[in-house]
Amino acid sequence: MSFPNTPYAFLNFLRQELSLSEDSLAIAQRQAQDHHGTIPMVLLQYGLIGLEDLERIYDWLEQARPV
Repeated sequence: MSFPNTPYAFLNFLRQELSLSEDSLAIAQRQAQDHHGTIPMVLLQYGLIGLEDLERIYDWLEQARPV
């Protein structure tokens, strides 16, 4: 399954650290594109992650951001 325009490392983090399935990621990607949202917020809205997971995602994104 391919996720264009989404960094591989981020998707790998979601798969490995949060144990999200390919189907969950595909839904989040599609909804984020269709509704101009972000993958983390879509995952939260669909109940695929909780607030603690959302915080982990934003922490990871902050660390991964280029300086």
